[in-house]
Amino acid sequence: MRRQPNELPPARGRAGARLAGLLVAAGAAVLVSLPVAAQQRPSNLEPLPDIPPPPPATLQLAPGVEPEVRIIRRDKETVEEFRIAGQLYMMRVTPVGGGTPYYLVDYFGDGNFARTASFDSGIRVPMWVIRSW
Repeated sequence: MRRQPNELPPARGRAGARLAGLLVAAGAAVLVSLPVAAQQRPSNLEPLPDIPPPPPATLQLAPGVEPEVRIIRRDKETVEEFRIAGQLYMMRVTPVGGGTPYYLVDYFGDGNFARTASFDSGIRVPMWVIRSW
């Protein structure tokens, strides 16, 4: 038995279509409510302490040895020098007035410092838009 193009599917097909419609509507409701739930933050949050990165592998550390930190305040910036056994291996520079801090790191122990805004590995995973609406 053939159906005409405007004819409704059998009863079992209609129930499946209704169920699929309900699932799509429920999924859309969840997706719409996620950004709202993500924006609600407790009022008693405290900022995380800024933990300096570990010393480069070129420095030999004894167990339990902590780096010496010397803080130098200047007119336009505050510089924190990190040393181990007297060897300067990193500086954290914080501009006065709420600027973004950055690090100067001697990765190879040769006295050449490289500026680093963050300790991001630089690896980028390829991303493509699969579907948008």
